[in-house]
Amino acid sequence: MCLGVPGRIVSVTDDDPLLRMGTVDFDGVRRAVCLAYVPDATVGDYVIVHVGFAITRIDAQEAATTLAVIRAASLAPDPAAEDA
Repeated sequence: MCLGVPGRIVSVTDDDPLLRMGTVDFDGVRRAVCLAYVPDATVGDYVIVHVGFAITRIDAQEAATTLAVIRAASLAPDPAAEDA
């Protein structure tokens, strides 16, 4: 299973299409992300990030919905813990 996490681009550090990098905010946690696969993404845009690469742009509503699901899942009880 793959996990892509939504985040908001807060800065872009290189305009070279092959080396384009930026800082992405993931609900308060900021990480360096490769933006080469989303050359049209700009500061303020939301992107889905997988293993350090932004793979697609999404709108703010989709990002909010996905983050809500991730937050809800992190609050769910761990089924493995119940077996112990």
